[in-house]
Amino acid sequence: MKFSQFLTYPNQITLLRMIFLPFILIKLVEGRYGLALVLFVLAGLSDGLDGLLARTLKQQTQLGQYLDPIADKLLLSSVFLTLSILHKIPWKFTVVVFSRDISILAASTVLYAIAGLRDFRPSVFGKANTFAQVAAVFFVLLLEVDPHRWIAISRLSFLRATFTFTILSGVHYVFLVGRRLRASGHPAPASSGASRV
Repeated sequence: MKFSQFLTYPNQITLLRMIFLPFILIKLVEGRYGLALVLFVLAGLSDGLDGLLARTLKQQTQLGQYLDPIADKLLLSSVFLTLSILHKIPWKFTVVVFSRDISILAASTVLYAIAGLRDFRPSVFGKANTFAQVAAVFFVLLLEVDPHRWIAISRLSFLRATFTFTILSGVHYVFLVGRRLRASGHPAPASSGASRV
């Protein structure tokens, strides 16, 4: 991988988004939810900007394909965990989010090692899950700043959407990986216990 890939504008913006993370977490721990919300929104805007620049400037790189989802997962997972520790998000939502992400990371690592599979593009359910997580965090933080009923309803709705899409995207990911393995000529091996069923 060429070092020049780090110097493209989209990848620099993605790296900047990762730099936002510790400052967001510090403001959460300090209870400064308004400032944490502003930083989180800026991080979210940078996510859209790096993708737009990559397409517009034709600077889509292999590094960016890996770095962008890593930055997203680091941001969302860390914020979910911190907000659960602060009792702002119920633990069941954070446990589901972490379980899915860890499972996908482990599966991706194994599939890359044994089959060389590199096609881990997000599915429509994965994109919906990311949107639901971003919206859930946004309304959780906004509720701390402006405790209106409609914000509380939106917070709960997007937390439930996160729970649903996390499960759906996880199941869909299994089917997608199976299809991509077959397409690449690496069919998934049958279980050694299948003949004894």
